[in-house]
Order: sequence, then structure tokens, then C-alpha cells
Amino acid sequence: MDAAMVTAVAALIAGPVAAAAAMYGQRGANRASREGSALNGYDSLTQRLVAERDKAELDEKTAEARATASEARVAGLEAEIARLRLLVTTLGGTP
Repeated sequence: MDAAMVTAVAALIAGPVAAAAAMYGQRGANRASREGSALNGYDSLTQRLVAERDKAELDEKTAEARATASEARVAGLEAEIARLRLLVTTLGGTP
């Protein structure tokens, strides 16, 4: 075999090897891209869940504050009713 023949055989072998290497590299890149998008999706889901939890906790605190205010208002109204009943009784009426 002369040098030209060796070069031609090497070129014939190098072409498919280079193509196979490129395909393998692309497959690895695709896998990394899929895994990256899965991690980004997980991170996005986690952020949405944390935001939803924080909103629910805030809503719960707001509801508790409203309930406490309502209970205080009821207590005040009951005291007012008791005062008025006593006033009615003092004035000679029946409550």
C-alpha cells in the first residue's frame, strides 16, 4: 500500500467515526437538556407551592383576626344587652 491508499482508507474510516461521535455527543446534549428542563420544572413547581402555602398562611391569619374581632364585638354587644336589661328592670319594666 502506498501513502495515497493509506490516506484514502483513513479518510473512509474517519468519516463514519466522526459522524458516530457527533451523534453520540448530540444524544448526550439532548439528555442533559431534558434533565435540565425537568429540574427547571421542579424548581418552578416548588416556587409555586411555596407561594401558595404563604398565601394560605396569610389567609389563615386574616381569618383568625376577623374571628377574634367578631368575638370581641359579640362580647361588647352582650354587655350592652345586659346593661339595657338592667336599665329596663330598674325603670320598672320586664326585659
